[in-house]
Amino acid sequence: MTAGPVIVPGAVFGAVGALAAFPLRLAAREVERRHAELRRGVTRRTTHVVFGRTLLAKAATGRTGDAEIVRRTNAEREAGRALISENGFLRLLGLMKAPEASSLSRQSLIDQSRLAGDDLDMLSLFDAFEHDGEPYSFRDLILARKYAGLIASGATWGAIARSVHRSGPVASLTAKSLNVGSQHGRPDAIYLDEGLSELDGQLLFDLGSPEDDTLEELFAEAETAEEEERHDDAATLYQRCLAIDPSDAIAAFNRANCLRGASRVAEAAHDYARAIKLDPGFVEAWFNLAGLMGDEGKIVSARRHLKKAIALDKTYADPVFNLARLEFDAGNLAEARRLWVRYLELDAESEWARLARKGIQFVDLHMARTAG
Repeated sequence: MTAGPVIVPGAVFGAVGALAAFPLRLAAREVERRHAELRRGVTRRTTHVVFGRTLLAKAATGRTGDAEIVRRTNAEREAGRALISENGFLRLLGLMKAPEASSLSRQSLIDQSRLAGDDLDMLSLFDAFEHDGEPYSFRDLILARKYAGLIASGATWGAIARSVHRSGPVASLTAKSLNVGSQHGRPDAIYLDEGLSELDGQLLFDLGSPEDDTLEELFAEAETAEEEERHDDAATLYQRCLAIDPSDAIAAFNRANCLRGASRVAEAAHDYARAIKLDPGFVEAWFNLAGLMGDEGKIVSARRHLKKAIALDKTYADPVFNLARLEFDAGNLAEARRLWVRYLELDAESEWARLARKGIQFVDLHMARTAG
């Protein structure tokens, strides 16, 4: 679950959700000092994904709820990226003290607490334990047993995680009795027995400025508008983010996608180019700009951008397929065949792989007829 004791130079961290305890802008500076990168969102270059605790509040009011967080964590894990909790990330940066030494493995904690492994992983990722991954401590075992009891009483991992962070340090909950329910009629909250007071507390740090707060809120609002396909609204919000932080390549890229969705082609091309200027290695921006150029009939430009995407990331299958299709349409059958063969080396199972095989078969048949 954790990325290890140090930040490795060259690592690329992607933040999913704003950090609850520390402004992302300041965290990015600390990461850069260690010769690594921190960006909002996840791209193909991302090696580590930091899950900010503000996702919990967003999920509580969203249509998909905590299920979307679980889906996202599973997708990032399957993509081979390391998942890091907010506290784990701050410890890597030296901005939060590490908990005392511990020795319990993940499996030992599951066996002794009867807490399901999936719930343990999600609660760890959102810092509901003293440690954000194994080895766990004895205090973590106590908490795991309490959480298992809450879940047996009808609570969810998300409700627990949202509630415990209102109490201050989670380790302080080991001496308290926790129950599901609310004197205010909110069944999704966890309460202490002592006077039935709802868990409440304060953030770990207070180092942000109004500008930081505004930027994080704007970006979250823009992401929501983008998810809801309100393209023009999202583009406006991302533009406001860029006005505050003109160096944010992700905001420029996301804005370009929204502008493309709104059929504002010239503006979309400008913002893809802007994202590339800010981050020349942003392979998705090269790829999407190629797609936009192809849609506009600018084949030479589309071909150039696809080749750049392939050069930047030799394991990225999508530009290989699209370039093969461009070459096929242009009558360059041998080159199209070579690219489709390469595509199948990267992806042999999808629907696109089936189309690549059909393309190879067509080229082979055509060449055989021509030779005959």
